[in-house]
Amino acid sequence: MQLTLALAQINTTLGDVHANLEKHLALVEQACAQGADLLVFPELSLTGYVLQDLVPAVALRPNRDDPVFCHLLDASQHIDLVVGFVDEDRRHRFFIAAAYLSRGQVLHVHHKVYLPTYGLFDEGRFFAWGDHVRAFDTRFGRFGMLICEDFWHASPPYLLWLDGADVMLFTSASPGRGLSAAPQLESARWVEHINRAYASLFTSFVAHANRVGYEDGLHFWGGATLFDPNGELIAQGPYHEEALTVAQIDLNQLHRTRARLPLLRDERTSMVQREMARILNSGQPGGR
Repeated sequence: MQLTLALAQINTTLGDVHANLEKHLALVEQACAQGADLLVFPELSLTGYVLQDLVPAVALRPNRDDPVFCHLLDASQHIDLVVGFVDEDRRHRFFIAAAYLSRGQVLHVHHKVYLPTYGLFDEGRFFAWGDHVRAFDTRFGRFGMLICEDFWHASPPYLLWLDGADVMLFTSASPGRGLSAAPQLESARWVEHINRAYASLFTSFVAHANRVGYEDGLHFWGGATLFDPNGELIAQGPYHEEALTVAQIDLNQLHRTRARLPLLRDERTSMVQREMARILNSGQPGGR
């Protein structure tokens, strides 16, 4: 089975949801014209990143009654979408979220489970932590979604893998940090390094959409990537500019790679469960 995947690295307007929605809808048309089946937008693509006190004002509800999501759900009749937004639950907690939309339905919403609150980041002051990492079924197979800091930790991709995700969709608003002689920033190099590693370790497709532009002194570097289950780079977007990166993947590669390298078959989940229980019950790493 073939899947044409589009990764949108865009520069959002902070706090202007309607302007960002118009950009989303324009890119839907562009991606459809290039034959894409799925279009993935970055973290907080509908709102901008450094929201702080704007969080309650830009929060959305991922359903047809929402004045923004109704347009996105209509657009998803033609192409599956992953969009980034602030989700407000019924008890008025706010989450950094990504929604997967398909054929007019919300198939899955992921709430960011790791909120960086160090260095440049202050997410824990304004958002609630998500509590679930789960794969979900699409018309193309079983997928999983993670948001930025989530995939800097090994456990969320591992949980998605065990839950059946064969395609992992990573979204981020990753600021550029660290200069080197390489063409990319050090932060970009590390993101690409770990995404390639996850594709190889979990014999899965790993796609990453990152935003671009400047916001409140932060520079976002773009550089979308798509890796196959062998860890080979299929496609990459440019650095530091808006772009739509479109590539076709052959989902049959999952069969070919896993027949050669049966890491999933040999994974000892019962042992992992037992050892995790031991470590947690001991109250300290190493069980001492």
